[in-house]
Amino acid sequence: MDIEMIRGIPIEEFLSRLGHEPVRRHGDECWYSSPCREERTPSFHVNTRKGVWHDFGTGRGGDIFTLAGELAGCGGFMEQARFIAGVYGGSLPALSKLPGPGKGTGTAKRKESPRFEEVACGPLYSRALLGYLKERGIPADIALPNCEEVRFRLYGKKYFAVGFRNLGGGYELRTRFMKWCLPPKDLSGIFNGSATCNLFEGFMDYLSWMVLGISCGEDYIVLNSVALLERAYPYLDRYGKIRCYLDNDDAGRRTLKALQKRYGDRIDDCSDMYAGCKDLNEYLRKNFPIE
Repeated sequence: MDIEMIRGIPIEEFLSRLGHEPVRRHGDECWYSSPCREERTPSFHVNTRKGVWHDFGTGRGGDIFTLAGELAGCGGFMEQARFIAGVYGGSLPALSKLPGPGKGTGTAKRKESPRFEEVACGPLYSRALLGYLKERGIPADIALPNCEEVRFRLYGKKYFAVGFRNLGGGYELRTRFMKWCLPPKDLSGIFNGSATCNLFEGFMDYLSWMVLGISCGEDYIVLNSVALLERAYPYLDRYGKIRCYLDNDDAGRRTLKALQKRYGDRIDDCSDMYAGCKDLNEYLRKNFPIE
């Protein structure tokens, strides 16, 4: 996959590959719940004819490369291109001359400062973050041993977020207002030597599983994006039983179908438990609200 191939990928196809489908569509206009942060009212707009996006909640926008930067937490053009190529299961050849977005081939390499600066990770103390998790149905006794507080500077501003560590040393980051990843993007998991693995799309569903006390003590893997499914195969291959707690949406069903094709009756689809809800976390909040 080369830069021009990536430039030709429709943004809506790229988002679908990552598990994001439009909430509504009208002609060339698509509206999504933002893939970059938490929100209740869809404010993420894609113009499919022009191949551009705009997040009205943050004021940011651009092309597929800038979108990859928002999703993967990387500001460099090469990093953005590699992330997109990885989502499509390919790789980007090492090139000494790369065109920037909307420009012809240049001789100079682009050099940009990292998006995330002054990163500090530690115990989760913030009342605001603990309050956010409580709103999601996750009490402190579950949050504290599983999450961290991540503080960082981004575009000159200071932020703090709930961090959930992945196997590559990066973090999934969440607050009431944003949804980011401190790179590298990777799976999360705990491996206790169990013959059964519990598989989740996102870490809020894993935390919900812990709150509900389902099969605790068994191994688990959090994909952190359905686009990382193939990266999970070397781990999943070893299990005799794989319990899937995937979202009740198109992306979740496609992921389940791929798993069933590979693993057959080793797959246990647990989505019936939260039928009528988008995911396990929504089921938890509706049925077991924290007072």
